[in-house]
Amino acid sequence: MTDTTEAPGAVEAAGLTKRYRTRWALRDCTFRLPAGRICALVGPNGSGKSTLLALAADLAAADAGTVRLFGEPPSAPGTRRRVAFVAQDKPLYPRFTVAETLRLGRELNAGWDQASAERVVAEADVPLTARVGSLSGGQRTCVALALALGKRAELLLLDEPLSDQDPLRRSRMMSALMAEAAEHGTTVVISTHVLAEADGVCDYLLLLGEGRIRLAGETETLLASHHMVTGALRRDAAPPPDLDRYTVVEQRVTGRQFTALVRAEQAPAGDAWVVAEPTLEEILLGYLRSPQAPPQLTPSARVRLPDAGEVAA
Repeated sequence: MTDTTEAPGAVEAAGLTKRYRTRWALRDCTFRLPAGRICALVGPNGSGKSTLLALAADLAAADAGTVRLFGEPPSAPGTRRRVAFVAQDKPLYPRFTVAETLRLGRELNAGWDQASAERVVAEADVPLTARVGSLSGGQRTCVALALALGKRAELLLLDEPLSDQDPLRRSRMMSALMAEAAEHGTTVVISTHVLAEADGVCDYLLLLGEGRIRLAGETETLLASHHMVTGALRRDAAPPPDLDRYTVVEQRVTGRQFTALVRAEQAPAGDAWVVAEPTLEEILLGYLRSPQAPPQLTPSARVRLPDAGEVAA
């Protein structure tokens, strides 16, 4: 998928900061998400994922910094029509039937796509005549997703949408999102704390750790720039000094062997170790376990401010 870093991103944050009393939710987050991507917003519980989505959906105010959607603030009327948000608690009217809920979506959204909305609930085996209050958590999530897709938004912000889904509904939901993105070029941001859910589904990644951006960019690029290095320790129980030429994200010692997650454009060359390709989960865990490691943002994820050059997180 092509992209130009000169065009406004679907989501751009610059110095975005949010604090709740004594706890930092986000700290100086700066990144860019190009339009048309399916992005996994990954991080452990409490890392700031829900706060970031709430700021982007104009449901909370930042303490510092800015977030812009398609180059405009989230509060702009034109921006709100282009964005759909599904919160963790799925706020729906419990006394409405599913059909009445979709009709409300049609009345409130000029570009409403009834066929897409009904297809989502049908594929999830949710009866149109059922009252929302009688549905299971997973079924209510499907109705909330149907509202989001029916709005025909250009940007979908989904906060932990898979947490209450059984494997079959999870597969159907992801298929619906993938089809939506492919057919209409919709940008999708899916937050999750289950690292494996990002692998093989999303082509873009944002990793949050302790409220800071740790990784941002194309999944393939991030995978290609990391290597797992394994070798024997020296007699002084230290790894080979040649390893210092590379950015070591994480290093562990087991017995007489060391294992290091290394960031480098090319696989580290040397006779003292063996190089393997890490999984996406190994990379994510490496950065979360090593907060001192420098973050990585690919070129498309860097924000370019006027007269200020590129700004990283």
